[in-house]
Amino acid sequence: MRPQLVIVGAGPRGTGLLERIAANAPELYAGSGLDIHLVDPHPPGGGRIWRQEQSPLLWMNSHAEDVTMFTDDTVRMDGPVREGPTLHEWAALDGRTFADRRIQGRYLRWVYERARAALPPDITVHHHPTRALRVGGPRDGRQQVWLAGRSRPLPADLVILALGHLDAELDSEQARLAAHARTHGLTHLPPDFTADTDLSALRPGEPVLVRGFGLAFVDLMVLLTEGRGGRYDGDTYLPSGREPVLYVGSRRGVPYHSKIGYDWTGDRPPLPRFLGPAETDALLARPDGFDFRRDVWPLVEKELGFAHYHRLFTAHPERTATAWADFEEGYTAAGDPAELAALVAAAVPDPADRLDLAALDHPLAGVRYASPEGFQDGLRAYVEADLKRRHDPAHSADLGVFLGLLSVYGQLVRLGDIGPWWHGFFSYLASGPPGPRLRQMLALSRAGLLRFLGADMTVTAEDGAFRAASPTVPGHSVTARALVEARLPAPTVGRARDPLLRALHADGAAETPEGLLRVDPRDGRVLDGAGRPHPRRFALGPYTDARTPGAFTRPRTGGPAFRQNDATARTALSFLRARTGRAAA
Repeated sequence: MRPQLVIVGAGPRGTGLLERIAANAPELYAGSGLDIHLVDPHPPGGGRIWRQEQSPLLWMNSHAEDVTMFTDDTVRMDGPVREGPTLHEWAALDGRTFADRRIQGRYLRWVYERARAALPPDITVHHHPTRALRVGGPRDGRQQVWLAGRSRPLPADLVILALGHLDAELDSEQARLAAHARTHGLTHLPPDFTADTDLSALRPGEPVLVRGFGLAFVDLMVLLTEGRGGRYDGDTYLPSGREPVLYVGSRRGVPYHSKIGYDWTGDRPPLPRFLGPAETDALLARPDGFDFRRDVWPLVEKELGFAHYHRLFTAHPERTATAWADFEEGYTAAGDPAELAALVAAAVPDPADRLDLAALDHPLAGVRYASPEGFQDGLRAYVEADLKRRHDPAHSADLGVFLGLLSVYGQLVRLGDIGPWWHGFFSYLASGPPGPRLRQMLALSRAGLLRFLGADMTVTAEDGAFRAASPTVPGHSVTARALVEARLPAPTVGRARDPLLRALHADGAAETPEGLLRVDPRDGRVLDGAGRPHPRRFALGPYTDARTPGAFTRPRTGGPAFRQNDATARTALSFLRARTGRAAA
């Protein structure tokens, strides 16, 4: 029988893996024959999240020029570079456009078809539009992949899980709130991919509590306003009368920072500087492991500060008091936070030009408003200031920090599960909504259809309703009969509804303390409880401890997802070639 490779998941990750198989096959797998089985109920290319059949009102969260599915010479990998067009080049869009997700779905389908056409003629791809239920088989033998609606399993010499965002069972708090909703006839919408959520229970004019102020909230806001017939006339929202009133809060109490609205000019900061491969190797070599806050965060903080100040001193020297060379020397030598703070205070006169990551992460810490209306005014001013800053190249040190975040993430991927805080912090600073979405928030706020609740939002179930409060406005609370958890489900193995992932876990696959699937960072092979990599099972994606930033890669940023895809493809092809050789012998 010809060798069989099963890839579960045909979205962007599965498509990227197929592209790397096509790129590496001429070197590693010429003339041996191979059947590749893609298992996904959704069409190959876009998969579930980026499928073409969704509302045209939902946009991508990146400029079209910042989205690519193709490698370049900045990617550190063993396989060959195969360049291709970015989204804006392929779709003939302005590079600064935020394309709708249906266009991205078409781009992904084209990438999939191109990768498939680039395979050697003796490699065949079969798409199975169904779900994979479980994987069986011995460690040293062929695997079996059981599919929904099929009585016999697919035989597989190797199995690669390229799953994206998955549904999850409710956690204990969500389960209590859902039970309260059932008892009292309320509406509780748990974490979900917003485009798949049935929003019909959220009735016009009624208050709706929303917990979460990130990208899932933006989708919810769009579908409940423009999606119900409202429209914008400049900075004014004209309601249809079918909208509910959204009361939104979160841990930070503010929306994610706007996407930066200008291009980079001049020299880029020379990254990595304080957190590069050598520092990452040293962390991994520690016999007792490492603690993120104690051992990793100081390196992250110094790296981001270096990127910020390099840009400030080189692009805006009139706002600094010393030469860059002198500051760089002192910054490198500074050994504790107090010494570093003194250096920065002396060299950067305006506090607004100094990087304060703690203040960025907790913008409402200690802030109190005497009334809900005062807070509405205050948060609108905060959003307006953020929009102004993120679209003004005079503050291009922010773009330096963005490049630093990308560089740091490329190293942190190698460290495995570092806890959920970092991923949220990265998204908050680097992966916020397009500027026009924040302007829409302001218009909805002025129209009275969007109300801000504050930071450290709490939700309680009492008196047959849901009640939300925040210390940002002491003594104020809002009661409603509907609650929406506006975020994606947590990517945990133990609570995943996906039967394949649960079965894999039950079969001995290890999980981290945060509930992520443990994989070998070198090639994605699934690890067991003893740390042994499974020779025939691989996993890539956000539910693993080698998760990467975002779904897509910016051109010329050395994307770690490309590196992972290439390593997995090469390991798989080498294994299959050796198996073919043994069979022939």
